[in-house]
Amino acid sequence: MHVVAEDVEQPARGGKGNKKKGSLWRELPIMIIVALLLALLIKTFIVQAFYIPSGSMENTLQVNDRVLVNKLVYRVRDIERGDVVVFSGVDSWKDEVDFEEPSNPVTGALNWVGSLFGLVPTEKDFIKRVIGVPGDKVQCCDGQDRITVNGVPLEEKAYLFPGNKPSTTPFEITVPPGRLWVMGDHRQVSADSRAHQGDPGGGAVPIDHVVGRAFVIVWPFSHAGVISIPDTFSQPALSATAALGSEAPLLVGAAFAVPLVRWRSRRRRNR
Repeated sequence: MHVVAEDVEQPARGGKGNKKKGSLWRELPIMIIVALLLALLIKTFIVQAFYIPSGSMENTLQVNDRVLVNKLVYRVRDIERGDVVVFSGVDSWKDEVDFEEPSNPVTGALNWVGSLFGLVPTEKDFIKRVIGVPGDKVQCCDGQDRITVNGVPLEEKAYLFPGNKPSTTPFEITVPPGRLWVMGDHRQVSADSRAHQGDPGGGAVPIDHVVGRAFVIVWPFSHAGVISIPDTFSQPALSATAALGSEAPLLVGAAFAVPLVRWRSRRRRNR
């Protein structure tokens, strides 16, 4: 009895196993497609991974680092000085690293999937630090070779590449509305806003080209960590001076308006 039962059950279990294996192979392509669609949705609207191909942001970011970029943050707050942002340079900025075009459709598809997960660099995305926001007067340099924003010097040793000066290229710009003045932390090799002063906007990047804020390094683990805003950008004088600059016309108008109103009141009384 036991032998017969054993002989009957074995093929049955084997059959079920084969069915499960067949079902898994049929479901695998669907699982891969769903995973890619979810990754695409996340990349498009929430968080995207980026590969760092150049040394323009050393030592904050190293070549071959992978960072995550928050694509929602600027829906709830403005871009701030000191933010490390990824932006599109399509039709404007030249690549800092040469890329080879995919040789065939298969390579192109693999390249697209790799860029989706931050495994390979994208061709026209750049990553830099925001130095000036709209209305800021950014200038190089003061008597101590420091970049100033609205007349306030920036102490940049915390993130500037060792041995680099803040800039060897003199410049002075009032950042136009809707644009940002951006620079790499490795100033000697970074082709940033300074290299595009002859472009529309004087080298400043359109805000609507910004993809999002890089907020964390996820690879390699030895270099993983949060990308924070340096303390030099927390100086109250930066915002206070900028606010005063934007309100200056109003203050000047008020200064002339008050005496004028008093003079007219006195004149009416005399009549």
